[in-house]
Amino acid sequence: MPDHHPQAALPRIAILATGGTIAGTGASSTATIGYTAATVGVAQLIAALPELHTVAQVSGEQVFQLASENIGDADWLALARRVNALLASGEVDGVVISHGTDTIEETAYFLNLVVKSARPVVLVGAMRPSTAMSADGPSNLYNAVLLAASREAVGKGVLVALNNQINAARDVTKTNTSTPDAFKTPELGVLGYMHDNRPFFYRQCTRRHTADSEFDVAALETLPQVEIIYGYANMNRIALDAFVAAGARGIIHAGVGDGSIASRVKPGLVEARGKGCVIVRASRVGQGIVARNGVADDDALDFVVADTLSPQKARILLMLALTVSADTGEIQRMFHTY
Repeated sequence: MPDHHPQAALPRIAILATGGTIAGTGASSTATIGYTAATVGVAQLIAALPELHTVAQVSGEQVFQLASENIGDADWLALARRVNALLASGEVDGVVISHGTDTIEETAYFLNLVVKSARPVVLVGAMRPSTAMSADGPSNLYNAVLLAASREAVGKGVLVALNNQINAARDVTKTNTSTPDAFKTPELGVLGYMHDNRPFFYRQCTRRHTADSEFDVAALETLPQVEIIYGYANMNRIALDAFVAAGARGIIHAGVGDGSIASRVKPGLVEARGKGCVIVRASRVGQGIVARNGVADDDALDFVVADTLSPQKARILLMLALTVSADTGEIQRMFHTY
């Protein structure tokens, strides 16, 4: 009778570790704030969760070790190149990326636009450090590996999986500073749930992503400078002028309401556009479509609207759009496509 090797039949999942709270440690088992992020390596994360080996052939790689508020463009580019290389090699069936929660939604959306494969890519984090008695990292990581190893996740775009919920990279956001249920898609809803050791999907993101994306970062060493200015009562143009003077190629205006622009700031935006800086009107509200030619005459001003993207995600799309075109008509098409 031939030998059987059940492990060889399991999906091959690469875990790329980048740091964050999931790799954090506190002073005691009851410390859930005031801990140190990004101290535990990927080998230790995997060793602490032997259950992973029952659901996948797991390999680990420490890409970098950062608290996610410190992740920059160069880290994104390096991570994207590594994910694309792994998926193109045919040696893995899916990728899990452990990541700090502060900017996990931004890294996820960046990868959603530049990963060149339909194979699953799942970002996972934790709201409590690994040393806490109530640590959510192990359960989150186990579910993320299950999700990345599933046929159901193929072609769904980059996913964010925490607290037994599956969210789309484009739409998910962090909604709480500290609780385990912090990640939600407030208006459009979760894609599905991790339940009884398998994913259940109920909807999917209809916007273009991953293998269908027109963006390619393989040869890029830097990304265009795009900054965000925040709308508020009695807003001034000091930050806007400083960003433009510093060479920003794009400005995301996170306006009040439907992306409204204060009269004292509008001349600065017009001047910035006249210098070639692309202006995108987004909203600080968090839900809803920013209407083109709604509260501003975008056609006359040659501005772009962010559709439903949050300001931080609009920044990512504009950075990538500027690597392809500086034409505002083309950029607006991209905002209505991705």
